[in-house]
Amino acid sequence: MAVKFQDYYETLGVDRGASQEQIQTAYRKLARKLHPDVNKSPDAEEKFKRLNEASEVLKDPEKRRRYDSLGENWQAGQDFSPPPGWEFFGARPGAGRGFRFDMSGGDFEESPFSGFSDFFEILFGGQPNGRGRAGRSGRAAWARATPGEDREAEIAISLEEAHRGVRKTLTLEGGKTLEVNIPAGTTDGHRLRLRGQGGGGGAQAGDLYLRVRLAPHPLFRLNGQDLELEVPVTPWEAALGSRIEVPLLEGKATLKLAAGAQSGQRLRLRGKGLAHRGGGPGDLYAVIRIVVPGSLSARERELYEELSRVSIFQPRGY
Repeated sequence: MAVKFQDYYETLGVDRGASQEQIQTAYRKLARKLHPDVNKSPDAEEKFKRLNEASEVLKDPEKRRRYDSLGENWQAGQDFSPPPGWEFFGARPGAGRGFRFDMSGGDFEESPFSGFSDFFEILFGGQPNGRGRAGRSGRAAWARATPGEDREAEIAISLEEAHRGVRKTLTLEGGKTLEVNIPAGTTDGHRLRLRGQGGGGGAQAGDLYLRVRLAPHPLFRLNGQDLELEVPVTPWEAALGSRIEVPLLEGKATLKLAAGAQSGQRLRLRGKGLAHRGGGPGDLYAVIRIVVPGSLSARERELYEELSRVSIFQPRGY
């Protein structure tokens, strides 16, 4: 059976003559960079698997010696078939990825390296190292050895729920119900990983990636961890200055408006924005908008007319 050749030295970025210390150093450096909990690129998880596979072979002197015996002329991605009669640790080409079928007992035996490439499985997958347990039924052993598929779903929460954290009940396709804890400070688009809650299909369950969406808010606009709130004020509040009560995600605050406030002016309330995971909350920016009455009483009209006669204010400079 032809598979794609894996260049483990290239994966780790080391020379074929690298020492064990150099191999371990290269692995640790790349593992920190590629770990899926840190690296959010789409191919990070696959690269992390390949990295672990390369480390598994090159850190073991016997596996490395046998791998090196294939020669130096192979390149990553080339079609590879083991030479006739080839055996590594009792491996049998075509025995199957993630498990080994034992003709004498009629059962499957788990491989400790399920999830590695077919190339690895052909060379090392049948290793009789005592880590698999005989006597299990073929169906059960296959289910434990074969990874299920990962799935994605979305859940919508309010800004208030994102601010304080919330526990939600989520119903997936097929009627599966989950209780999900969403931590305080979760932002729009954040992905939560629920291990073992993905697809099964006769195999061990994959993971569920839950993408959080923040529902639009009737008052606040979100910008990162900061909030914006439009605050309508009357012409006299803006001209004379005033103290205005404004809503927060939790409670209320009093905004001090200085005399001569202008439309579009932004006033900052420190620490009154959205909670931040691992840090302090964002800020709230109150954006002033001066509004005038849509209709006037007789007395209001009289006062506005008097103001127009006595005021020396000229808003237009042209």
